[in-house]
Amino acid sequence: MAARVATYARPGAQRSTAPVLVACDLDRTLVYSAAALGLTGEDRNAPTLVVAEVFDGKPLSFQTRDAHDMLAVLTQVATLVPTTTRTRSQYARIRIPGSPHQYAVTTNGGHLLVDGVVCPDWAQQVADELAAAAPLAEIHERLASVASEAWVRKMRVADEMFAYLVIERGLVPPYYVDDLTAWCEARGWTVSVQGRKVYCVPATLTKSAAIAEIARRTGAGEVLAAGDSLLDGELLAAAARGVRPAHGELHETGWHAPHVAVTAASGVLGGEEIVARLLGDVLSGT
Repeated sequence: MAARVATYARPGAQRSTAPVLVACDLDRTLVYSAAALGLTGEDRNAPTLVVAEVFDGKPLSFQTRDAHDMLAVLTQVATLVPTTTRTRSQYARIRIPGSPHQYAVTTNGGHLLVDGVVCPDWAQQVADELAAAAPLAEIHERLASVASEAWVRKMRVADEMFAYLVIERGLVPPYYVDDLTAWCEARGWTVSVQGRKVYCVPATLTKSAAIAEIARRTGAGEVLAAGDSLLDGELLAAAARGVRPAHGELHETGWHAPHVAVTAASGVLGGEEIVARLLGDVLSGT
């Protein structure tokens, strides 16, 4: 583990006494469902996995043992902030080193949690900003118009802030996402396809805004970030440095930024590489 972390350390990095804040997306960045593991090669060579989430008594999300162990070190040398599109209840199922974390961002920036409790001041600020976009009811009605289609499995509303469809990706009409994206953009909303979900999220609801607030509160000298979806693009763009995996929406669209590294591996091994890169970066720069 130490050798791998050293691989990603920055030679000649300036050491700082200011705390480092590390904002990490969860699904397909730090934790992976069985369908997203992306394991190839001989089964006997597969990495040892640690369960990161249990739902209805069954393991649902995983990370490698090495990723788990490196993440445990990362939580000791930096402020790790889980930063997710998951709702509060969905986030509460996640068990990774550092849990419960002092700070967490859920609902794509809609909720800022401090010691597991919603920050009321941030909630009010978000509510005021959401008033500038089309109402959730209008978006919900648009999604409901396809709810009976064979390729739609479920339709959900997340904490009364945004809505999403659970889909069968191979059956989605080729025009649907582009049409929905254009329609949502005209109303101040964005569309993101992550795995088997199509999210419709207000453009003002961003992870980076919540992370900026946490950085202000903690006096962070630097913010590092990791994520895989279009909803993570603005988070990565706002960070001092970041890393994204070689899979997911950002990879599929060819998204790049000079200060954002791309993993060599994909799937759960890409997630392991993300943690190694972040830890190497923090250890060489703090």
